[in-house]
Amino acid sequence: MAHHVSGLGISPTSMDPRSHITDLYVFQKPGDASRTVLVVDINPTSPITDDAVDHESVYEIGVDTDGDAVTDIAFRIRFSPVRENRQTARLQLATGREAAANPGAGDTLLLDAPVTFGSEPRITEAGGFRFFAGLRSDPFFADPVGAANKFQWTGQDFFADKNVFGIVLEVPNSALGPGPRVGVWARVLVPHEGRLVQGDRAGRPAIDATFNQDDDDKRVWNQQEPSQDREGFLDKFTYVFEHAGHPGDRAKALAESLLPDLLTYDRTSAEGFPNGRNLTDDVINMGIAQLSNGTVPHDGLRPHTDLRTGFPYLGNPHKPA
Repeated sequence: MAHHVSGLGISPTSMDPRSHITDLYVFQKPGDASRTVLVVDINPTSPITDDAVDHESVYEIGVDTDGDAVTDIAFRIRFSPVRENRQTARLQLATGREAAANPGAGDTLLLDAPVTFGSEPRITEAGGFRFFAGLRSDPFFADPVGAANKFQWTGQDFFADKNVFGIVLEVPNSALGPGPRVGVWARVLVPHEGRLVQGDRAGRPAIDATFNQDDDDKRVWNQQEPSQDREGFLDKFTYVFEHAGHPGDRAKALAESLLPDLLTYDRTSAEGFPNGRNLTDDVINMGIAQLSNGTVPHDGLRPHTDLRTGFPYLGNPHKPA
């Protein structure tokens, strides 16, 4: 059973789990309101192989600073091939709309940062930025078996023993633009017919899996940018809310609140989702409560207890059974 499925397998550019985003988190650094932590988890099959990310792809976190759902700041991560059980990463920062739109643009912030394959995290720091990449315990918690069975909860957290490849950045708030409120999303640019194209994307949790009803919708969704969301998907999202029992006007308002699909974040607050997303936020029950208007009981699950108290915050990876 795969987990966190969105664009994976829907098109030739998203067949590889190494190009698949499982979750995006953005939160105020604990104990330091002047800094922000951004986490992108990749590859729901980690660690079948130490080669958990694709060295030909670009892993990107985009920041919209002015509310138009277009990326103004882009953090880009590229990885070397794995050689002799070693891998490194390069972190680039592109600022300005033209630079952010160009996958080849960006100033290098960190070079040859070591990737972690074992338990003890290898952390790189330079110029006020901290970076980690490597195999980690998946912090996501949910009961997808119970959800698929008309919310007859099993009480079992399917993700309790799963791993992901985690990319974690700690940045000064100034790196996110001049204002306190931004929109954040992540995407993976993958090689396709001689160029880089968008193979997967993530903003708010579980949006694609919940609202996109068929493979064509998933394919289009995962290959477009947030600024296009309302034009193509507002009516479809509204239909899902109507089908769940919300009256038309309320259904449309709820759909509008989710589109464009950016994780909105006010860096002056540590409150958590829907202000950014903490690793412990109970986002699945929040989403189900919104969709069902509170008629579905809580699944009884709680956040994972293996999270680290300090950077990179993600727990040590689980050993193969």
